[in-house]
Amino acid sequence: MVGIVLLAMVAAFLALRLYMVLGKRSGHEQALPPKPAEERVVPLPAPRSLGDATPEPGIAADSVIEPPAAPGVRQILQADPGFDVSRFLDGAKSAYRMILEAFWRGDEEELGWLTAPDVRDAFGQSIAERRAAGQVLDNRLVSIERAVITAARLEGKTAFVTVAFEADIAAVTRDTEGNVLAGSLTDAVATHDIWTFSRKLRDSDPNWLLVETDEAA
Repeated sequence: MVGIVLLAMVAAFLALRLYMVLGKRSGHEQALPPKPAEERVVPLPAPRSLGDATPEPGIAADSVIEPPAAPGVRQILQADPGFDVSRFLDGAKSAYRMILEAFWRGDEEELGWLTAPDVRDAFGQSIAERRAAGQVLDNRLVSIERAVITAARLEGKTAFVTVAFEADIAAVTRDTEGNVLAGSLTDAVATHDIWTFSRKLRDSDPNWLLVETDEAA
């Protein structure tokens, strides 16, 4: 009985932590796992710049939203007025760091709370292959230079928000004895990732999950 209570307490703590990182009011070896094969696309109105009209509450005027994403963001705001773009992006950047660091250290348990099943499985496969090869990642996220919403849409009651990240990452691959096999911690490499986060709006669960990863062309 004590064990069950402890597990419930741990689950509640992790859920609260994710809510604070990417909640309703806020997605290297060297490549990340590929995005799922399924494409989630719905028609959106013709894109127009946010400058064409007064921005709705929750949309920053300086825009961290690329024009093609604006109609989808408006759809999400209409469905859930509590959605806040600025807080969402702050949370997305925190989630980006948390997920990368969990992947690098091979923490599949933490990845399970932050990612959807397809992404979690892809990460898990990469971690397993890395372990089988006797490799350990010693990577560092030096900085996130930019995060911008490039796409947004609704599918029924589920929102999808795509964020493009520009970051500097120092990447080193070691063997199990700590010897460097590749990379350097003194030279940061510019990285461009495109991650899509998803959440069912007005659901009792406030958490956004990473559902797709890709690299910018």
